[in-house]
Amino acid sequence: MKHARIAYEGALHAATDAGHGRIRLADGRELAEDAVTWLPPIEPRTTFTLAINYADHAKELAFKAPAEPLGFLKAANTFVGHRAQTLRPADVGFMHYECELAVVIGKTARNVTREQAYEYVAGYTVANDYALRDYLENWYRPNLRVKSRDTCTPLGPWLVDRDDVPDPMNLDLRTTVNGVETQRGNTRDMVFDIPALIAYFSGFMTLSPGDLILTGTPDGIVNVQPGDEVVTEIDGIGRLVNTLAPCPD
Repeated sequence: MKHARIAYEGALHAATDAGHGRIRLADGRELAEDAVTWLPPIEPRTTFTLAINYADHAKELAFKAPAEPLGFLKAANTFVGHRAQTLRPADVGFMHYECELAVVIGKTARNVTREQAYEYVAGYTVANDYALRDYLENWYRPNLRVKSRDTCTPLGPWLVDRDDVPDPMNLDLRTTVNGVETQRGNTRDMVFDIPALIAYFSGFMTLSPGDLILTGTPDGIVNVQPGDEVVTEIDGIGRLVNTLAPCPD
């Protein structure tokens, strides 16, 4: 099932996909998708983000694939929902999207083996992990100004139940900017797959329900500007729409 969190008529609601561009609230009402305000489908706790986790992206950046996961943390303030705006600072020369499969942890995990890893997954959603290249100091561990700025991580629209995604390691990803495809890849090309990532992170810290793992992006990143509509999409997971706007400050 596909789950969402939305705001409508001054209240927060849980919702599910009713098909044909409509959503269903818990009380049975059906609404058009564009009649509500979309929130991230979960309230993220600790968020783990991966640098250079697709071999083609490593090549694009002229790096070798890493020998172990290059993880760093992302703050909760950066998340916004489907159809939200992301603010582009005026002093930034290069800002790009990153279409990523996001793994949502469903139960407490510590020292999980690869074989057990999927038992700890609640589901999956789509993340667009914008990066501000001008602030980058280290490709391997991007700093807070690059990856934790307000509004710079759209998430959603849906949380898709784990059991409804039979093979998360064979999903097509794509990004369009103003309707033109600029990025395409497949999750099978990750350097470290989902079981490896869960085993790695849970090997030195406890993962909790609501934690997120953003699994990296393939090659095909381009600069985006205010007014651009960026759509990041993963087969079977969802189509996440976001618009760039100038930062007022």
